[in-house]
Amino acid sequence: MKTLLFAVLALALTGLPVPGSGSTGLPSALAEPRPATPNHKIPVILDTDIGDDIDDTWALGLLLQCPELDVKLVLTDYGRPSYRGRLAAKLLQSMGRADVPIGLGIEVPLVGGVASQAAWLGDYDLASYPGPVHTNGIRALIDTILGSPEPVTLIAIGPVPNLAAALEQEPRIARRARFVGMQGSVRRGYGGKDQPDAEWNVRCDPAAFQKVLAAPWPITLTPLDTCGLVQLDGPLFRRFRTSPGAVPRVIWENYRVWAAHRPELAPPDIEQRSSTLFDCVAIYLAIATDFCEMETLPLEVTPDGFTRVRAGARTVRAATAWKDLEAFKRWMVERLTRTASPAR
Repeated sequence: MKTLLFAVLALALTGLPVPGSGSTGLPSALAEPRPATPNHKIPVILDTDIGDDIDDTWALGLLLQCPELDVKLVLTDYGRPSYRGRLAAKLLQSMGRADVPIGLGIEVPLVGGVASQAAWLGDYDLASYPGPVHTNGIRALIDTILGSPEPVTLIAIGPVPNLAAALEQEPRIARRARFVGMQGSVRRGYGGKDQPDAEWNVRCDPAAFQKVLAAPWPITLTPLDTCGLVQLDGPLFRRFRTSPGAVPRVIWENYRVWAAHRPELAPPDIEQRSSTLFDCVAIYLAIATDFCEMETLPLEVTPDGFTRVRAGARTVRAATAWKDLEAFKRWMVERLTRTASPAR
């Protein structure tokens, strides 16, 4: 008994989480970023499987249009590093942000997905991208986090094999970052149904997300309970579609190309409404949570990709319901269509 007591005490003194405690082990001051002000932006890294579903492209554009956020790196995840890296580069360049560094993720076996924006990408050459390109994206992620004078907000909007590999290589990154992700399904599944699903980003690589969930960084998630309900239509969609800005124009070009290749996911009236924009909610949660009902929940990841509430599991903050979904949609469209130059 004394041995166990001393072991727990030793863990507490090191600041590491005590197994089964549900604690991140982090000082509360690191659980939230330093608030953005006109003279301070939140440093962020975007980890994305861009190029399969179109919502990653919407989320990238939204990220660039948020003046509170300082994009330090866009890291492609879940295989296809050449395709995803080229697409991220052409999107950033077309949206006016060719200064943003790009990191190429590791190659992994794919569960599914289609290179559905290849037609828009064409023969774009990654070597023509004006900004930095890191072929070892995991090393770039580690160096960016450890080299930052303040904690970095890591926004993950896809499966996370890159992040699992980075944590294995350099566990210290979890002490210098907070994780904001679009993963999981707590009480509602796809389309708002009353039963949870094995959400795609978790189901593709449950073991990787288990490693992310076990790391001692603060975690905020938008599960399907909230992000699965976000679609634009009516005046808000028309405002987006007719905006002359580079960001909405490039998103719209890609949305039409994507819809032609993914008719099973695209709404039949793509000129009138969007597909489900899951990933955009994670961008918002990197800044604020006012429109969402936030709960602190103990979550575990099952081998088949479900995220279950279980007493004693690691605690996360989860946006499990909307306080005002329409207000979020207005916020999103206002950001996407703002006429100022993309945030630098």
